[in-house]
Amino acid sequence: MTEQATLHTRLEMIDTLVARLDHLADEEVRDTATELVQLVMELHRTGLERLLKIVTQQIATSEGAILRLAEDQLVAGLLLLHELHPVDLVTRVGRALEQVRPYLKSHGGNVELLEIDEGLVRLQLQGSCHGCPSSAMTLKMAIEEAISEHAPDVLGLEVEGVVPASLPGFIPLESFEHAADAASAMQWEEIAGLHDLADGEVDTRDLHDQSVLFLRLNTGLYAYQNGCSHCGNSLKTGTLSGSVLSCPDCGTQFDVMRAGRCLDLPALHLEPLPLLQSGGKTRIALAVSP
Repeated sequence: MTEQATLHTRLEMIDTLVARLDHLADEEVRDTATELVQLVMELHRTGLERLLKIVTQQIATSEGAILRLAEDQLVAGLLLLHELHPVDLVTRVGRALEQVRPYLKSHGGNVELLEIDEGLVRLQLQGSCHGCPSSAMTLKMAIEEAISEHAPDVLGLEVEGVVPASLPGFIPLESFEHAADAASAMQWEEIAGLHDLADGEVDTRDLHDQSVLFLRLNTGLYAYQNGCSHCGNSLKTGTLSGSVLSCPDCGTQFDVMRAGRCLDLPALHLEPLPLLQSGGKTRIALAVSP
């Protein structure tokens, strides 16, 4: 059978199956199945339309067009669905880690890829957030989001940090468990206008009924829950000297480049929020009430 004949046969089969939906006795099942087919068709149509637009813009360089297609999330999803993605998993995971490294390093952290085995990615998280579970979870969430964006076909992710005592900068894996419940209630959303924040400037925004503190230091952008961990008051009018933010009410000092560690009382720290920047867009993970 020729390719054209095969296509014609499959189109006829689709028409037959869709027609059967109209004759299903159970109305709820019929409506659910019809909605499912419509959603799948809309997804494919949107993805293919975007694919054609990208190819048209990049027609002069076919290799560039293929790579550009792989960068589009919707098209990439379709390619992965049909096992047609042109970039291997190891490369895509590596790109995800490169995207998130500036954020990790801005908090004194880093991440190392240990191995990828049958879709399971094993990482080792390094940093200066040792002993601070919420800070460790913040970095872990940023890594997970970057990988889910670049490599949604990853089957599992393990972040390790149990290392010999001679390497105290690593974060123990057990510290993540205490903050996992809070992280599960968070969702990512895009935040506009933060590029206007000047170096050394502090500002706040009310997002989902919570106050978020934003700071820009050199080229790094930071986000924390707006509240001094000592007195509980707003830090919007706090003084930023180098990387140290001082509470305007009680004077307690926090290092914003080290996940908000308190310089006066080691047991205290600000609550950092995961922040990712790519393609001119900034996304933040926020706790959202059900």
